[in-house]
Amino acid sequence: MTRGPKITYRRLRPASVMIALAIALAAVCYSSWVLQFVLKIDLDPVNSFLSELDAEGKPYRQVFATADAITGAALMSATIAGFLLFRRRRLTTIGWVALFCFGASTIADVLLPLHDCAPGAAGCGGPSELFPQLHQPHALTSTLAVTSVAVAAFAFSLAAFRYRRWWILREFGMVALAIGSAATVWLLVADNLPGNYALGIAQRIQVGAMSLWLLALAAAVIIEAREWTDPG
Repeated sequence: MTRGPKITYRRLRPASVMIALAIALAAVCYSSWVLQFVLKIDLDPVNSFLSELDAEGKPYRQVFATADAITGAALMSATIAGFLLFRRRRLTTIGWVALFCFGASTIADVLLPLHDCAPGAAGCGGPSELFPQLHQPHALTSTLAVTSVAVAAFAFSLAAFRYRRWWILREFGMVALAIGSAATVWLLVADNLPGNYALGIAQRIQVGAMSLWLLALAAAVIIEAREWTDPG
């Protein structure tokens, strides 16, 4: 009676480690924007958007584009493996699918870069224009990416509480999710108000919170591997 679960746990543990490492790699690469403070980039972090770092014509576009491509590829691989190897529940299935969409949207961001201007600049769409996503495809793919990772975070967090598992997601993951949600509200409200409300800072907090949540998910997978396969 006790040998079955132990054999399953040992057999799946290497795969769990690989999935966790892929998610952690994605989290680190998605934080590549911090290189802005190391490289000689003439952008104001208070008012500039992260999409401007790898916009067409920027000197270090290849660095940030490569990091985003690795993020997308790592997440797409990890989510496919997680969906196939781990026990399927409704909420975790939603989480894996949303995380896959996040990876795909991030790669789409790379393939459809910003045209060397911020979304609020002339000709790039802005808060006063209806559906600014239609003015640049990159704005649409970025919106899809943020929406997808938000859905994934909420789905896995709800699953952690509902199934009473993955304490890392219930505690540390919820902190990152709360910070990211607050920054998102900041962006959505301030972007539709006149004046300057440090939208660049808000976006950096938002993306940083996403990376921290991904690290929490990676830690949950590798530390609590048995809970992902145990029917409970």
